[in-house]
This record gives sequence, C-alpha cells and structure tokens, in this order.
Amino acid sequence: MSYPAELDARGLHAWAARTVEELTRRRAEINALNVFPVPDSDTGSNMAHTMEAALAEADKGEMDVAEALALGSVRGARGNSGMVLSQVLRGVAEVTMQSRVDGSVLAAALAHAVELVDRALAAPVEGTIITVLRAASDAARAESERPGAQLHSILVAALDAARRALAETPSQLPALREAGVVDAGGAGLVILLECLLAQVTGEEPEVQPLKANELKRSTHVEAETSGSEIEAIFFYEGDLDVLQEELSSMGNSLVIARATDETASVHIHSAEVGAVIEKAYALGKVGDLRLEALPAAEKVAKTTAGESARRIFAAVPDGAVKELFEKVGVQVVEPGATVGAAVAGDFYLPNGYGGDAGEAIVIPTDSLVDGLAAMSVYEPHNPDTAEVVAAMGDAARSMRVGHPAEETVDAVEQASRSLLADGGEQVTVLTALDVSEEGLAHRLGVDVVVVRVPGMRTEIGVE
Repeated sequence: MSYPAELDARGLHAWAARTVEELTRRRAEINALNVFPVPDSDTGSNMAHTMEAALAEADKGEMDVAEALALGSVRGARGNSGMVLSQVLRGVAEVTMQSRVDGSVLAAALAHAVELVDRALAAPVEGTIITVLRAASDAARAESERPGAQLHSILVAALDAARRALAETPSQLPALREAGVVDAGGAGLVILLECLLAQVTGEEPEVQPLKANELKRSTHVEAETSGSEIEAIFFYEGDLDVLQEELSSMGNSLVIARATDETASVHIHSAEVGAVIEKAYALGKVGDLRLEALPAAEKVAKTTAGESARRIFAAVPDGAVKELFEKVGVQVVEPGATVGAAVAGDFYLPNGYGGDAGEAIVIPTDSLVDGLAAMSVYEPHNPDTAEVVAAMGDAARSMRVGHPAEETVDAVEQASRSLLADGGEQVTVLTALDVSEEGLAHRLGVDVVVVRVPGMRTEIGVE
C-alpha cells in the first residue's frame, strides 16, 4: 500500500487537531499514570492544554503552521510534560521548510527535539518522556539511513521504538515500578506519534494500552517531592542562562522551554516560590505567572535530630482556597475555631479570622494573601523557631492588603491604585476573575502577579 511521502502545512495542521482530540479523549487515562515527579494526576490535562494552545495559535493563520504550533505551545505550556512537548514542536518548526514534513525532516526534527529538551531540563531523569523521545529519535535516524526509506516507514520505526521504551520506563524509575505504571509524559508522546501515523495513513489511530511490562504493583508509592512545594510557571524574557543558573538551586523539576534565545516558558517546583518569583522579576521580564500547590509527599520522613516536627494550622474558609492551603501542608481549621490539636512549637495563621490558637505560636496574618506570603518563605527543616517565625511574620507584614468594592476587573484596578498611593513595587492579586497580568501591570506601572483561584473573593496585596 502506498502512503504520502510528506505532510504539507494543511496535513500538519490536521495532525495537530487530531492530536488535541485524542489527548483530550485520553486525558484521564494519562492522568492516572502520573506518579512522577509528583503524583498530582495532571500530565494528561497539561499535555492536552499545551496542544490546544498550539492549535489555537495555528488557527489564527498569521504565520507558518509549524512556527505557530511551536510558538503557541511554548506560550501555553503547562506542567513539566507540556514544556517538553513544546520543545518537540519547536524541533519540527526549526527543521522544516514551509511546514512540509517528509521522512528526513521527521528524523531530523526528532533529533533536534532531543537536543532542545536536554537543554531545557536542568536535571534530565531517565525513565521519563526524554527516554521515550530519544528512543524514537534513534529509531527514526536508523530507518532514515536505509535506502528507499519513506515517511511512513520512518514513522513506524519511531513509534515502535517509543512504545518499547515506554513499556520499559518502570525498570528505570523506582516510582513507576512501585506504582506499576509507565511514565505519563512518555505515554502522551506515544499518542502524538500514533496520531501522526494516523494522519499519514488516513486511518484512525491504532491505540495500544498504556501499560508497563509485567510488574508486581506496589500499593505504596514514594513521591519525589519534599512536601510543601508550589509549582510555578511563567513566561520570561531575559538572559535564560543566567536565570537557569540562579533558579537551579531554588527548587526541582526546573524546565526552561525556549521560544527564542531570550524568551521561554519556565517551570519549577519549589518550597521557596516567593523567592523564585522575586529572583525572576529582578533578572528580567515575567508574565503569565501561574501557581499551583503540589500535593504533599506520601513518604513521611522520620524526624531526625535538628529537624522540626512542627505543624502549621490556618483558619481558612471552605472552597478552593482551603484546598490550596491543604496542598502546601497546612492543617486547615474552621475560621474562629479553637486549634485544640496544636502543641507547643506548632504555628497558627489566623488569616484575619481570629480564633483560639491553643498552644500554637501565632504568625500575624491578617488576610489569606498574608497567609500565602508567610507560607512562601516557610522553612520546614529550619530548627530555629524564632528565625522562622520572624521570616514568616516579615513576609506577612510586608503586604498591604485590600479588597475591590465589587468583583470586576475595573474595581480590582481601582483598589490596586488606592493601595499603591502609599508606594509599592509589586501588586499581588488573588482572584477568581480573569485579570490580565500584563495589562494591569502596564496600566499600574509596577510588577503584577495574578494568582487565579476559582471561587475566591478577590484580595489584593501590595509590597
């Protein structure tokens, strides 16, 4: 049977649309595999969202399809896996001419994608999407060197190798082996290749179960995370090498997915997210900041000499904000309630709701924004309680907090201006509204950080 020797711009666009549909359909299946680097069950969602952003940019029809897919994916990348996906699409864009993909272009694009991903990842880990990508690239290169090789045969070789590599990921990564699953990001990459093959053959994707080779599944999974961490994602303009050097010691899962030599989407997990954001703003231009609390590690480390066993309690109302605090390791209590479970050495964040702290030390937080600011500088393993209390208190006090008169974007801007009347260098908005960070920053003339929390009454902090 004969197959087309190449995909043109229209075919590449159709592949992107097909991939969005397939990733969306299998989102839950991929999410269920997600145990590394943190078990937050969002890899499928992140890859689908990233591909949707890529397709949306291509749908505008303002530039070459391959270039648009790359740009849209970098700007819209979500999570570690989305960042890697954006570099795969960038690999295609930087190799193809006029969005035409034949066998040699596919092999070259996969090889270039490996280079881009290796550069983007601060600490590549085998048994993840990079392993699957490298296997696909090696197979494509080998097949492309065979006389008479065409797009179809090269793609089949790449897909077969990717599937084999995916099935073997648990043998390379203990977290996967203990959970009895394959790598979620690698699974998403296999789906991309399946959709590309379907586009070439004109048939529906040949779906194979996303499973590991025969393994004994464990009921206990040890996540690779330290507990109270937050995932930060933002678009950055500036010296990317300097940024990578500065952030590499401030967290883990650092990915700098370049769009150009001076612009990139940045992803990091950190227990010092406040310091990360402050450093990024100091070094360059930051936009599209998104923060998400990561689940605490399932592995509970034994307290050793010099480590603190303190707990943090906080008064937080029901809803999305409660979940946000809980995910960073805070034990939430009902506003106004007595913290009966607290013992000497524990902390309590009233967040403006009062309540009886019991034996806990009170950190003076007068709002939810104050509470999040205090948590952003919390050092769980610092045994010097006085030092930790002082740092958290300073972070909370540095915020001047207010609320808009009504829940509208215009009211948010007006309230921000009022708070800035006494000075300030940065505005933090905790809101459910769709507030444009870049637009508000331009109008106010200061740095702006917008954190979207569904169901949240808007709070504005100025420091």
